[in-house]
Amino acid sequence: MAWFKREKKGIITSTEEKKEAPDGLWNKCPNCKKALHQSELQENKYVCHYCSYHLRVGSKEYFEVLFDDSQFTELFADITSGDPLSFVDSKPYSERIQDSMRKTGLKDAIRAAHGKIEGQELMIACMDFNFIGGSMGSVVGEKIARSIDYSLKNKVPFLMISKSGGARMMEAAFSLMQMAKTSAKLALLSQAKIPYISLLTDPTTGGVTASYAMLGDINIAEPGALIGFAGPRVIKETIKKDLPKGFQTAEFVLEHGFLDFIVDRRAMKAKIAAFLRMVQN
Repeated sequence: MAWFKREKKGIITSTEEKKEAPDGLWNKCPNCKKALHQSELQENKYVCHYCSYHLRVGSKEYFEVLFDDSQFTELFADITSGDPLSFVDSKPYSERIQDSMRKTGLKDAIRAAHGKIEGQELMIACMDFNFIGGSMGSVVGEKIARSIDYSLKNKVPFLMISKSGGARMMEAAFSLMQMAKTSAKLALLSQAKIPYISLLTDPTTGGVTASYAMLGDINIAEPGALIGFAGPRVIKETIKKDLPKGFQTAEFVLEHGFLDFIVDRRAMKAKIAAFLRMVQN
């Protein structure tokens, strides 16, 4: 009756001798739910090997993907948000800013950097969704404006990578003013005939979509990215109708003429570099 009695010892490793897997070694695809090894994911530009789902990444990863040898110079790094309205919701806005800084290691929802892409100079401003939902506050508008000034001064093309939930409500009108401010700066870039590329990633919504995200000389997006002004739930409740299948995906927006093309992240660097060579020649 051996099956009633354990004849061999089971797990004999003591608790002290057990080894834990290091944090950050594995990731999971939100789409197909398969396990992804972090080093392989990084080599594949943070795109799932199995279903080609584009995982959400921040400015650090985009700079790695686009800049030659991951070499770049970060600009305007020390600008931080104030609290002009002394805003309080579940916690004071000033505390929310400090908490986000500690959790993300970022100063705000955007970083700006200058470097080279296939040997060509490029100025990039990239948003980070992890910092208060990538919301557009006064710092985001100021960094974009300064990035455009840098492009104007140095005759360098400008790439804007948008990833945002929209305007930052804690700054109210100060946030909404950034829509006009950045659009006016982009008009100066257009007058100087300096290329502006807008890359829309998942998600790009709200005031960001309604301003600089849609004003590129070319507007491009990653596959499956959510792109829209108001969210699908808000629109559905407003118009009291069911929305079309795939509504507000990059593919739907492309079909209706608001994008020039959709590019896989693994081909993004080559595509942008090819466009820059074309317009500069």
